[in-house]
Amino acid sequence: MYKKVSTDMNFVEREKEVEKFWDDEQIFQKSMDEKEGCPDYIFYDGPPTANGKPHIGHVLTRVIKDMIPRYRTMKGYKVPRKAGWDTHGLPVELEVEKMLGLDGKDQIEKYGLEPFIRKCKESVWKYKGMWEDFSGTVGFWADMEHPYVTYDNNFIESEWWALKKIWDKGLLYKGFKIVPYCPRCGTPLSAQEVAQGYKDVKERSAIVRFKVKDEDAYILAWTTTPWTLPSNLALCVNPEEDYAKVKAADGRVYYMACALLDTVLGRLAEEGKDAYEVLATYKGTELEGKEYEPLYQCAADEAAKQRKKAFYVVCDEYVTLTDGTGVVHIAPAFGEDDANVGRKYELPFVQLVDEKGNMAESTPFAGLFVKKADPEVLKDLDARGLLYDAPKFEHSYPHCWRCDTPLIYYARESWFIKMTAVRDDLIANNNTINWIPESIGKGRFGDWIENVQDWGISRNRYWGTPLNIWQCECGCMHSVGSIEELKSMSDNCPDDIELHRPYIDAVTIKCPDCGKEMHRVPEVIDCWFDSGSMPFAQHHYPFENKELFEKQFPADFISEAVDQTRGWFYSLLAISTLLFNKAPYKNVIVLGHVQDENGQKMSKSKGNAVDPFDALEKYGADAIRWYFYINSAPWLPNRFHGKAVQEGQRKFMGTLWNTYAFFVLYANIDNFDATKYTLEYDKLPVMDKWILSKMNTMVKDVDNNLGNYRIPEAARVLQDFVDDLSNWYVRRSRERFWAKGMEQDKINAYMTLYTALVTVSKAAAPMIPFMTEQIYQNLVRSIDKDAPESIHLCSFPEVHEEQIDKALENNMEHVLDLVVMGRACRNASNIKNRQPIGQMFVKADFGLSEFYQEIVADELNVKNIKFTDDVRDFTSYSFKPQLKTVGPKYGKMLGGIKTALNDIDGNAAMDELNATGVLKLDVNGQEIELFKEDLLIDTAQIEGYESVNDNGITVVLDTNLTPELLEEGFVREIISKIQTMRKEADFEVMDKIRVTYEGSGKAEAVFEKNSTLIGGEVLATEVVKAEPAGHVKEWKINGEAVTMGVEKKGE
Repeated sequence: MYKKVSTDMNFVEREKEVEKFWDDEQIFQKSMDEKEGCPDYIFYDGPPTANGKPHIGHVLTRVIKDMIPRYRTMKGYKVPRKAGWDTHGLPVELEVEKMLGLDGKDQIEKYGLEPFIRKCKESVWKYKGMWEDFSGTVGFWADMEHPYVTYDNNFIESEWWALKKIWDKGLLYKGFKIVPYCPRCGTPLSAQEVAQGYKDVKERSAIVRFKVKDEDAYILAWTTTPWTLPSNLALCVNPEEDYAKVKAADGRVYYMACALLDTVLGRLAEEGKDAYEVLATYKGTELEGKEYEPLYQCAADEAAKQRKKAFYVVCDEYVTLTDGTGVVHIAPAFGEDDANVGRKYELPFVQLVDEKGNMAESTPFAGLFVKKADPEVLKDLDARGLLYDAPKFEHSYPHCWRCDTPLIYYARESWFIKMTAVRDDLIANNNTINWIPESIGKGRFGDWIENVQDWGISRNRYWGTPLNIWQCECGCMHSVGSIEELKSMSDNCPDDIELHRPYIDAVTIKCPDCGKEMHRVPEVIDCWFDSGSMPFAQHHYPFENKELFEKQFPADFISEAVDQTRGWFYSLLAISTLLFNKAPYKNVIVLGHVQDENGQKMSKSKGNAVDPFDALEKYGADAIRWYFYINSAPWLPNRFHGKAVQEGQRKFMGTLWNTYAFFVLYANIDNFDATKYTLEYDKLPVMDKWILSKMNTMVKDVDNNLGNYRIPEAARVLQDFVDDLSNWYVRRSRERFWAKGMEQDKINAYMTLYTALVTVSKAAAPMIPFMTEQIYQNLVRSIDKDAPESIHLCSFPEVHEEQIDKALENNMEHVLDLVVMGRACRNASNIKNRQPIGQMFVKADFGLSEFYQEIVADELNVKNIKFTDDVRDFTSYSFKPQLKTVGPKYGKMLGGIKTALNDIDGNAAMDELNATGVLKLDVNGQEIELFKEDLLIDTAQIEGYESVNDNGITVVLDTNLTPELLEEGFVREIISKIQTMRKEADFEVMDKIRVTYEGSGKAEAVFEKNSTLIGGEVLATEVVKAEPAGHVKEWKINGEAVTMGVEKKGE
């Protein structure tokens, strides 16, 4: 029949068996093959880098990216799942540099570009095996045997086609632009890369005295980057703001903004002497053109060479008065605003920093890295009497997200895609996407594209997709869109050309304008362009697979972490808009980051990072998957820690597993084969119809939630159903499984529980694929070899609307409410559940038929239940003043009010309050009016009764126990203790036993009087007073000493 089920929670070993079964039987491939010809549901997998190890955040992305496709497959869709590898870019180069002991571009070129590129290609597969093992362990199903690889020639050729399309539209251009630049890596970073590396730093700024030409005065200007001062060419003021010329207490005359005079000069004030005296005021525009002496000769020399005017005051509205002096130093080579001002005033272009971030030879700080030059510049200016102040300040400064070097804003020749030209299309296409949550699509991502900048696409590196532009000395430039076009224009292109440096650098083409040789520009492209091209490049479109691409574009679903808003989510949308002017995905689930249990970011340096392999080995994949589904909305940060994972495992998986184990245990005892029976709905009792109604409601709700990407909601529906199934249905139906023979009622119980277990397993299969597979194999495949080979080859359960009975579900909900409240009364009065109680009173706005009342009575071990509209004989109310409201109104009368409230009839006062909304009191001859918000109201207990009031329902238990009730409670305690001893002695469920006992006179009398009842409950053929034998134990029951022995009959 069914394999025996262990109730231990060691799921890890079981999961390994399931993984082996999937691999051996190629279940994933079969799930794809069986859906051939079905409607497509398209999922794109964002490619990880195989030269980095998986971290715990990858478990989250993998389990979301696996679950939705599994669900859609069960719903009858074909869901292609092609894995991909992101193989280009700086991280690979840095890894190889480290491995070879190289440092920087000079050493790479000395080592040799060809061997370096070969090493890069090897390095990207460093952790491929680890990623594949990881994906298998997590249960992530994807085609890893035929992945797309971004360094593949076909992939690159598709990107070249795309770049040529963009070039032909006039949207790919070369220009000087201030770009965020990493001097260590020698490459600019895109805006999305900059966003990943901000750090808070403390630095010194500079307030500098710029000597006005032909006047004994200085302009005070502020900068946060002292290293840019040797490149100063102008000072900028806001044209609309007020500026002053002042005589300061230090004896000098200064020009600066009026609004900041006190902030900056205030420190000069002495007793009886003001910090400054205003000599004149000006609008910013009146200062425009005022000349000053160059701060450094090196900038003056460069300006002279270019024959351009510099060192005067300019105006621009970007200058604010929130910091500094209201005057900003301008160095057009080192800031976007500065560059804009430089263009506007045709200032010279002076760049006194080299590509390694070192100060130029012509400066007094030659060879120093810019950040190291900061203090030296300050020292130099101080020595020359030109430093007014160097205040410390803290700000968020961008660092290279790859190597941690501070970035500099640097004017570079770079290639750009003109995203600003398609801004409106980007916004329109974004508005067609279903963002989960919507706030990221409209907010973080929406704002990003509203303010979109041109995409700096070129990188001055080696290992990447080569930019497909060839240039001639005559100025002609040509974009090559395919290998075929390259060969048709070149005399020296090898047949097997690899589209990487240095091989592609050697290929020249003939200039269509002058006939001379054209050489490829040296840059490679941003690897975000690689991953953003995957929808078409994975199919080598447009060179082949045209129909396949069109069928699989756009994607129905993608999902990655929130940092991809400026990464993959953006590059996909940008490229798709440029080429096809449509959104490349319809639905996107944005995932929050995984944090430690204190909400801190995980990092190796902090020592709080969780190794995903350790976590999977300890808790198993299903438990971790379940935690990520149910813990919180996917886009919120997830606090990952073992206790939370185990709690979810216990609450849902443990409950489901134990319910399944219960079924198998009794089905094997009875040789119950579910294929030999049918579930005959009309013959079912109410309890069975209730759980089937709940089951169909569960299937409907899970389906609806997953269909709308509501993941925690779906998980909670499953968890609530399993709780109802185990803690209510099975607990209420246990005795039906223990009945002798195979009566119709027992068949009903087995078939109902069997149906519920198989159905909930199928509904939960996309979320906990391993455990549900095991349950399915044992419950279904073991008895029906014609059933689908795996649960993941089954359809998602169908909803039987005719079995959903909302009135029945509501009635049972009322029953559960009363049981919970009744238990609360028992707990409050310290009466155990095994002790029967005579009477229970209920006041509620609903009634229950006798059938439901019997369930409540049985659950609460109560002899009689009475519904009544009046429980005032058993309950009253106590009142206290709400000090916050009564104190201010009545002050000194508070003591009298407290006394009056203590003395009133609680029920009468409550009636008055409910009827009129106000309670009137006489306090020392004065009438006081109190409203509900003025009162703290409690239910007061009347001796002999215990009551609970909640949501308009009042439950009262009569706690007066008669001798008959106490004796019955004693018998129940005895039965419970014997059942415990049966377990301790390792008896089988059906073993017959003999019970022997000795004890106090009272205990023995209870035993003797109730021996038949006790024997029937514990499967004892004899219950006799004798020296206890077998497994013996002493007990104190209701204060009476008893020693009992249990032994198997026939031993």
